[in-house]
Amino acid sequence: MGRKRISYTAAFKAKVALAAHRGEKTLSQLSAQFKVHPIVISRWKSQLLSQAELVFQDGRAKKKSDDPSVAELYQKIGKLEVENDWLKKKSDEIE
Repeated sequence: MGRKRISYTAAFKAKVALAAHRGEKTLSQLSAQFKVHPIVISRWKSQLLSQAELVFQDGRAKKKSDDPSVAELYQKIGKLEVENDWLKKKSDEIE
Protein backbone atom coordinates (compact mmCIF):
# COMPACT_ATOMS: atom_id res chain seq x y z
CA MET A 1 0.00 0.00 0.00
CA GLY A 2 1.04 3.59 -0.59
CA ARG A 3 1.85 6.12 2.03
CA LYS A 4 -0.93 8.14 3.60
CA ARG A 5 -0.97 11.79 2.54
CA ILE A 6 -0.08 14.16 5.37
CA SER A 7 -2.16 17.31 5.83
CA TYR A 8 -0.63 20.12 7.83
CA THR A 9 -2.46 22.73 9.85
CA ALA A 10 -2.44 26.35 8.81
CA ALA A 11 -0.55 27.25 11.99
CA PHE A 12 2.22 24.78 11.14
CA LYS A 13 2.46 26.05 7.56
CA ALA A 14 2.70 29.63 8.80
CA LYS A 15 5.40 28.70 11.29
CA VAL A 16 7.51 26.96 8.63
CA ALA A 17 6.95 29.73 6.06
CA LEU A 18 7.97 32.43 8.53
CA ALA A 19 11.08 30.49 9.44
CA ALA A 20 11.94 30.24 5.74
CA HIS A 21 11.30 33.95 5.24
CA ARG A 22 13.61 34.89 8.11
CA GLY A 23 16.45 33.19 6.25
CA GLU A 24 18.32 32.15 9.39
CA LYS A 25 18.50 28.56 8.13
CA THR A 26 18.72 27.05 4.67
CA LEU A 27 15.84 25.17 3.10
CA SER A 28 17.70 21.91 3.71
CA GLN A 29 18.05 22.68 7.39
CA LEU A 30 14.39 23.66 7.67
CA SER A 31 13.41 20.53 5.79
CA ALA A 32 15.28 18.35 8.25
CA GLN A 33 13.94 20.26 11.23
CA PHE A 34 10.27 20.21 10.23
CA LYS A 35 10.33 16.98 8.14
CA VAL A 36 8.84 18.71 5.09
CA HIS A 37 10.22 18.69 1.54
CA PRO A 38 12.12 21.89 0.58
CA ILE A 39 9.87 22.48 -2.44
CA VAL A 40 6.82 22.48 -0.16
CA ILE A 41 8.53 24.97 2.15
CA SER A 42 9.27 27.24 -0.83
CA ARG A 43 5.64 27.03 -1.96
CA TRP A 44 4.37 27.91 1.52
CA LYS A 45 6.78 30.83 1.71
CA SER A 46 5.61 32.23 -1.63
CA GLN A 47 1.96 31.82 -0.57
CA LEU A 48 2.71 33.67 2.65
CA LEU A 49 4.32 36.57 0.82
CA SER A 50 1.68 36.81 -1.91
CA GLN A 51 -1.28 36.70 0.51
CA ALA A 52 0.15 38.66 3.43
CA GLU A 53 -2.07 41.68 2.69
CA LEU A 54 -5.16 39.57 3.46
CA VAL A 55 -4.18 39.57 7.13
CA PHE A 56 -4.70 43.32 7.34
CA GLN A 57 -7.86 43.65 5.26
CA ASP A 58 -10.90 45.08 6.96
CA GLY A 59 -13.55 42.37 6.95
CA ARG A 60 -16.32 44.75 8.00
CA ALA A 61 -16.45 46.43 4.59
CA LYS A 62 -17.24 43.15 2.85
CA LYS A 63 -20.19 42.33 5.08
CA LYS A 64 -21.81 45.69 4.46
CA SER A 65 -21.50 45.35 0.69
CA ASP A 66 -22.89 41.80 0.68
CA ASP A 67 -26.05 42.73 2.60
CA PRO A 68 -28.88 44.27 0.58
CA SER A 69 -29.73 47.82 1.55
CA VAL A 70 -32.91 48.71 3.40
CA ALA A 71 -34.27 50.53 0.37
CA GLU A 72 -33.79 47.44 -1.80
CA LEU A 73 -35.62 45.30 0.76
CA TYR A 74 -38.58 47.71 0.93
CA GLN A 75 -38.70 47.75 -2.86
CA LYS A 76 -38.81 43.96 -2.96
CA ILE A 77 -41.54 43.86 -0.27
CA GLY A 78 -43.63 46.29 -2.30
CA LYS A 79 -43.21 44.23 -5.45
CA LEU A 80 -44.20 41.03 -3.66
CA GLU A 81 -47.26 42.70 -2.14
CA VAL A 82 -48.42 43.86 -5.58
CA GLU A 83 -47.91 40.35 -7.00
CA ASN A 84 -49.76 38.82 -4.05
CA ASP A 85 -52.71 41.21 -4.46
CA TRP A 86 -52.85 40.47 -8.19
CA LEU A 87 -52.86 36.71 -7.55
CA LYS A 88 -55.64 37.06 -4.95
CA LYS A 89 -57.68 39.10 -7.42
CA LYS A 90 -57.19 36.51 -10.18
CA SER A 91 -58.10 33.61 -7.89
CA ASP A 92 -61.33 35.41 -6.85
CA GLU A 93 -62.28 35.89 -10.52
CA ILE A 94 -61.81 32.17 -11.25
CA GLU A 95 -64.06 31.04 -8.39
